[in-house]
Parts: sequence; structure tokens; C-alpha cells
Amino acid sequence: MELAQILQQYRLIAGVDEVGRGPLVGAVVTSAVILDPNDPIAGLNDSKKLTEKKREALAVEIKARALAWSLGRAERLEIDEVNILKATMLAMQRAVNGLTISPEYVLIDGNKCPILTYPSQAIVKGDALVAAISAASILAKVARDAEMLELHDKYPHYGFADHKGYPTAKHLEALRKHGPIMEHRRSFAPVRDELGRRLSGL
Repeated sequence: MELAQILQQYRLIAGVDEVGRGPLVGAVVTSAVILDPNDPIAGLNDSKKLTEKKREALAVEIKARALAWSLGRAERLEIDEVNILKATMLAMQRAVNGLTISPEYVLIDGNKCPILTYPSQAIVKGDALVAAISAASILAKVARDAEMLELHDKYPHYGFADHKGYPTAKHLEALRKHGPIMEHRRSFAPVRDELGRRLSGL
């Protein structure tokens, strides 16, 4: 079904997005949001295109004005056990299942849908095209960034406040210098390789 047709035909549309597939550390966090068609929220956009201050202000507004919202997650151990794609699908299922209102239709950012009990469709670049997906991307980003700040307080020498766990040069340098922490994803190559290097005594 065409996106325009879905948006016109259904009122209770849940938008779903994830944050944290690429980082080397922590959980993948997802969100599902059902916006109120009669109470549109101005300024919604892909969370990556918004400033931190704007994201945080919008997150408060979304939580206050959406018909329903929910966060889902898959932890580091799950990611290492089943792989990041399957873990992301699990986290998306959890976000949708956590909604207090049943959606009529679910729109997911990306090109793959988790198995859901509701009609659903994946929308490439959906976080820039569908307000409910934009809202979900904002809630997921704000939630995961907050977790990275907590991790930074615990391990300041890794710089999590700056790179949010993504494999930047600074993060890779810290990983090599200090070694992986408990929250690092063992199935991701830079972490796996560093563990191997340390085990071999190099």
C-alpha cells in the first residue's frame, strides 16, 4: 500500500524507529509512538537532524501529547547472542507491544519489518517522511543518549558523552588502550579483535 494511502486511511498509526545499531557498546533502543491526528506537534524530524536541545524539548512534548508511546530495547548480551539485526527486530516488537493503545497500522523506519500482530510496512527514510516515525526516532535517541551519559560518568576515559558508543577514532583508541568494558558488544569486530589481541598477549 502506498504511504499516502496508509496515512489517509488509518488514524491510529504507530511509528517505530531504533537507535544504536552501529555503536560498539550498550543496548539497541527502540520506540513506538502513536500521535494524535488532531494535535500535530510542530518541528518533528529525523532525530539526527535536530540539535540535542531541540530533541530533548520535543521528547517532553511527544510524551505529553502523543496518544501512546513506548520504549523497547535489546541488551548487549542479546545482541551478541542473536546478532544486531535480530536484536533490533526484538526491540521493535517490544516497543510496539508496550503501547497502551492498539495501533491500526504500524510504520517502521528502514527496509525490514519485525513480526507483529498488526498490519505493518517498512518505510525507507521514514524518520523524515512520517511524523510518528520522527517522534519515535526522537524518543529512542534521547533515551539512548542518556544511557551513554551515564556510562560516561562510570567510564569517563572512553569518551561516551562525545561519540555515544559509535566506533570513532577516539573510541577505538580508548578501546585499545583500556580494553573492553562489560557493556561492549563482543560480536562486533573491533571489540572481538581487541579481546583476541589481549588474550594472545600482543
